[in-house]
Amino acid sequence: MQTILGANGQIATELARTLHQHHTGDLRLVSRNPRKVNQDDTVMAANLLDAGQTTEAVKGSRIVYFTAGLPPDSTLWEEKFPVMLKNALQACRIAGASFAYFDNTYMYPQKSQIQTEETPFAPVGRKGRVRAAMASMVLEEMGRGEIPVLIARAPEFYGPGKTQSFTNTLIIDRLKAGKRPLVPVRDDTRRTLIWTPDASRGLATLGNAPDAYGQTWHLPCCDDRPTYKTFVTMARRAFGRTPSYSVIGKWSLFLAGTFSKQVREIRELLPRYEQDNLFDSTKFKRRFPAFSVTTYEEGLDLIRKEWRGE
Repeated sequence: MQTILGANGQIATELARTLHQHHTGDLRLVSRNPRKVNQDDTVMAANLLDAGQTTEAVKGSRIVYFTAGLPPDSTLWEEKFPVMLKNALQACRIAGASFAYFDNTYMYPQKSQIQTEETPFAPVGRKGRVRAAMASMVLEEMGRGEIPVLIARAPEFYGPGKTQSFTNTLIIDRLKAGKRPLVPVRDDTRRTLIWTPDASRGLATLGNAPDAYGQTWHLPCCDDRPTYKTFVTMARRAFGRTPSYSVIGKWSLFLAGTFSKQVREIRELLPRYEQDNLFDSTKFKRRFPAFSVTTYEEGLDLIRKEWRGE
């Protein structure tokens, strides 16, 4: 059995589809209010903050994927994320299950250097420090060698369904609504974005490759790293909209944070948008050369078709 902890998000949903199609028909989806993705999925309600419930949720599993998410609230992250991860790792030790940890890049330096699996952690802000501590916890577990462990790391998302990211919210969702896209901070820095189904397929590929364990992996991204100006142009063509957009300056966002807790919660990420974001996934592509990465044009066209029901 393969089990997904934190099973309601977009990554987990795509992961469940991929695992069912290509790897296993014995799949358990775990969250507070789990929903089936495939007809024969097993669902289990569990609170990952409860060690006993987490242990029960993992019992009998061969591979466990940690894809749990929380709202962008620093206090929630500090209080809950490390506990959830600790309980998941403990449950996997008890079950003797392999552990695949889905991670982001918040712990990396907010600079324009190329990000590889060897990039040292230099977190900025509370959320970055939480993610650095969590990744370090997983690395410590990996070092103990009691169970097989891997880290699968992804940059910012864009994608179909309920994908949550700056790019979806400010550009894609606004184009769907016939509104002018908004670009955070600058439109001339180069961005590495990952198509959410590719991230999920990559995670499933790693989880089912025994030699992938004991390592950190960058999930597969398109080698093109367009500026937001270029990305908006591609998105505008896909949706048949006018090419105009607006850049939201950093200071405007800081000012907006005075009145909005939601905006305050994302301000620590803004330096990322002042610099090129160059995420390198060469290691994955060399190990899995047959893996097909979705281009930005293909991804945007798929979003348009989904939106229009084509």
